[in-house]
Amino acid sequence: MAERTEPADWVRCAGCGALVYGKRWTRTLHVCPDCGHHGRLTAPERLEQLLDPGTAESIGPVPALHDPLGFVDSRPYAERLERARADTGLPEAVLCAAGTVEGQPCVAAVMDFRFLGGSLGCAVGALITHAARTSLERRVPLVLVPASGGARMQEGVLSLMQMAKTAQAMAELDEAGVLTVSIVTDPTYGGVAASFATLADVILAEPGARMGFAGPRVIEQTTGEKLPEGFQTAEFLLDHGMVDDVVPRVGLRPVLGRLLGLRAVTGPLPPGDGAAILRAADDLVGRDPWHSVRLARHPERPTTLDYVRRLVDDFQELHGDRLAEDCPAIVAGTGRLAGTPVVLIGHHKGGPDLGERRRRNFGMAQPSGYRKAARLMRLAAKLGLPVVTLIDTPGANPGPEAETGGQAAAIAENLRLMARLPVPIVAVLIGEGGSGGALALAVADRVLVCANGTYSVISPEGCAAILWKDPQAAPAAAASLRLHPGDLLSLGVVDGIVPEPPAGAHQDHAAAADLLEAAVTAALHELIPWDPDRLRADRRARFHRYGTDTGAAAADWSQP
Repeated sequence: MAERTEPADWVRCAGCGALVYGKRWTRTLHVCPDCGHHGRLTAPERLEQLLDPGTAESIGPVPALHDPLGFVDSRPYAERLERARADTGLPEAVLCAAGTVEGQPCVAAVMDFRFLGGSLGCAVGALITHAARTSLERRVPLVLVPASGGARMQEGVLSLMQMAKTAQAMAELDEAGVLTVSIVTDPTYGGVAASFATLADVILAEPGARMGFAGPRVIEQTTGEKLPEGFQTAEFLLDHGMVDDVVPRVGLRPVLGRLLGLRAVTGPLPPGDGAAILRAADDLVGRDPWHSVRLARHPERPTTLDYVRRLVDDFQELHGDRLAEDCPAIVAGTGRLAGTPVVLIGHHKGGPDLGERRRRNFGMAQPSGYRKAARLMRLAAKLGLPVVTLIDTPGANPGPEAETGGQAAAIAENLRLMARLPVPIVAVLIGEGGSGGALALAVADRVLVCANGTYSVISPEGCAAILWKDPQAAPAAAASLRLHPGDLLSLGVVDGIVPEPPAGAHQDHAAAADLLEAAVTAALHELIPWDPDRLRADRRARFHRYGTDTGAAAADWSQP
């Protein structure tokens, strides 16, 4: 492991120009105390910051070509390599080590921009691949910390091949179900950004870190266009769905520790409390369907994030569809529910604040929201984690942006994905369950509905406007649609009802959360021991029987 260099007496911040006392600069992890600018770290400094003290175990070197072309420009490439090694004390632009982060084992590959701009050449590709294979052999997560200007020109087309080589190594970890995490630092460009840096399961970025394929100067010179402020920065990438989160340097270790600790539950689980779920329609006889609709829409009803804050330990929200944007109407992340690692996904209406409800589009997702959910479900499948979805949406997004973004295809893809997911899925209608927007998160092994939740092909108002020709007939439409929980249970669309506090969930969030936790835990404890083939077969049989005359119990229309 290379030696750590001592800081200068005074360091000038590259962000604001302020002078920072060297020892203070070290204590703040090279983050300016005045403007928050994140200065660059060397690879040894980064490993020292991330890994638990005394746990680093060097990995490498590995055989690689170092001057395959005998390249010469103003100086021979071999001389440039020797100068880089002398200046940095490193053999190459990446340093690899095994160790632990907050007690969780991992393999880390950290790039150093000082070494020829962190360029990707044959030796770097070999080291990244070796780190990935070590991660695979040990069955521990791989943590990547890229910092690069792109491919190494002096190694010609062989440097280009390292993009495919490292991408292939990442694919092997995907096939083996090994978690990968990338921490994007400034700058990360070119072949590194277009290969292993962006293929990780979770992509974190330091504040202000820039990432892209082409740099902004190249883009402006090529297109003649002035780029927007903050283009390609971590914050820009978060808004555009390219990274999962922007994490200040001081917060990286705890976030990494939470992520690296995600493991599938093995072995038998204690039986859940079967009484936590109501399974008889008689429990809700006499409920007015329109009353259920109004309670399901109550603005003070607990939201997905309300439940997350009360029920999910170590929750790490993950953002973005990795294509275009992050949809605020869908909240998704990882955490522990009653000690069980889960992937949790839910619609989020925004609570009682009107401004926040508008920002969340009242829980009506854009296509990017469904794609974000699908990405998290695939992560759950890779890691063997159960999926819990919390559904609360008026329905699919009626706006033109949703249509031009491919809303129908995004919903359809989720339906197909959930049908074949090899892990348990528990869906809970915590409020409104409207049309395809709800179903996109509800192809599950167990579907539950809160005692004041609803589930319908269309809103009562929409049904009344189309069939009654009168929106005021919504209460009659609600009754005819049979959308309250008792009817849903009789129809077999839901497996059970989650009780609520007597006055409704909006009156007692804590009690509602306790009831929800008991019900979801009971369902998970039933399903987790099932193998993937049984889960998929049972799930497919469940949806196959809807609408067929199989002799199953039909709804009791005699009930009011």
